[in-house]
Amino acid sequence: MAEPRFQRRKEDRPAEITQAALAAFAEKGYAGTRVDDVAKRAGVSKGLLYLYFKTKEDLFKAVIRSFLSPRIDALISNIEETELSAEEFVRGPFLEFATSLPKSPAKILVRLMIAEGPKHPDLIAWYWDNVVSRALDALRTLIKRGVDNGEFRKSALDEFPQLLITPIFFSMVWTLLFQPHTDLDTDRFIEAHVEMVLDSIKVKYQ
Repeated sequence: MAEPRFQRRKEDRPAEITQAALAAFAEKGYAGTRVDDVAKRAGVSKGLLYLYFKTKEDLFKAVIRSFLSPRIDALISNIEETELSAEEFVRGPFLEFATSLPKSPAKILVRLMIAEGPKHPDLIAWYWDNVVSRALDALRTLIKRGVDNGEFRKSALDEFPQLLITPIFFSMVWTLLFQPHTDLDTDRFIEAHVEMVLDSIKVKYQ
């Protein structure tokens, strides 16, 4: 039996508000966005918005949870549960994750963090704790598994798992700044980088 229309509408409101917030943040930046702007875009009253999100900071965190955290959660779960070898995982699920990000709203969030993060250190700290550090810890787990299984030799990647995600951030920045001037196939670029990293750490058997 279908749920009443008003009930579905109520359940949809947080998602509609975060969609509107993402659009507002993308257009005006974090500092320049007012809660009134977001409420108007979402078609709700300011008071109703505050029922779901108490502050603009809470709203920004909700945007990250909506558009980026699920991707990080899925990557972590996949690393924990996979039966693939470390190399197979990097070539498969990780590469799929990596190539999807430059095409997603994540690049808008990264742009906002770069442009306005220094003015809002609490947001950067929250982003580090809830997104970046969790992804890096998961990659460390994957890399260590590859070393322990004899697939990978010990390398700088053990200390710097950032080497695997560097092309993701480069692709986002390139797309934001230079795409109108010269096209970059971000899928092929990220895949080429991952291939070079794997080639440098794989144990070669004679």
